[in-house]
Amino acid sequence: MRKVTTVNVNGLRAAAKKGYVEWLTATDAEVVCLQEVRAESHQLADAVREPEGWHAVYAPSSAKGRAGVALLTRREPDAVRVGFGTAEFEDSGRYVEADLPGLTVASLYLPSGEVGTERQDEKERFMAAFLPYLRELRVRAAAAGREVLVCGDWNIAHQEADLKNWRANRKNSGFLPEEREWLSGVLDPADGGYTDVVRALHPEIAGPYSWWSYRGRAFDNDSGWRIDYHMATPGLAGRAVKAYVERAATHDERWSDHAPVTVVYGD
Repeated sequence: MRKVTTVNVNGLRAAAKKGYVEWLTATDAEVVCLQEVRAESHQLADAVREPEGWHAVYAPSSAKGRAGVALLTRREPDAVRVGFGTAEFEDSGRYVEADLPGLTVASLYLPSGEVGTERQDEKERFMAAFLPYLRELRVRAAAAGREVLVCGDWNIAHQEADLKNWRANRKNSGFLPEEREWLSGVLDPADGGYTDVVRALHPEIAGPYSWWSYRGRAFDNDSGWRIDYHMATPGLAGRAVKAYVERAATHDERWSDHAPVTVVYGD
């Protein structure tokens, strides 16, 4: 069995003070994908930067205090790559991937966007460049006998079942028709060719949500979004046996506005 977890930590230094370190110590995952690290590795305490029992790879953003992704793996990767070959996003702290035996695993933090602003334009440019790369990655990995798993905060709810208040968000970034159509392309067997692993295992339920606003009582009311995904090539997706969100018991026990999303894959 291989257990993989993805989580947007909403600032690793802050999360480390609220319970992330204890969570990481307790997990038996083989791979942990982090997003929104918001720190360069030298700014992190030793125990956070290089946790015992893990190999850590960081891809910080050139914009200080923004974005940043990381991969923690129990064994040292055979190879690591930062970015996906598009100059604009090479140092944006939004993508890192590593080769493990039989698997290429990546941590993704897709831009969040905001309708009518440059942030949305950036998100659209990222999406336009990233889907061709996902196709290329799948083909390249297959030629090398590897499956692919791209985990992270994709900042798009794909279906109405993926956010509680979908009617009120139809004109907001994260649930725009063109964003949802793009994600459908990622999941189209004739296009991107990836599988939404959590949805495949839970086809009939609302959620399970992985992000809740800190405003109001969103967490207590489970008024959330499912935007943290495991996107896998079909061979790996078919070996997924269990998927769950590690939702905190109470609002006060949260160490991020996101919760870890974990999938167990069989051999």
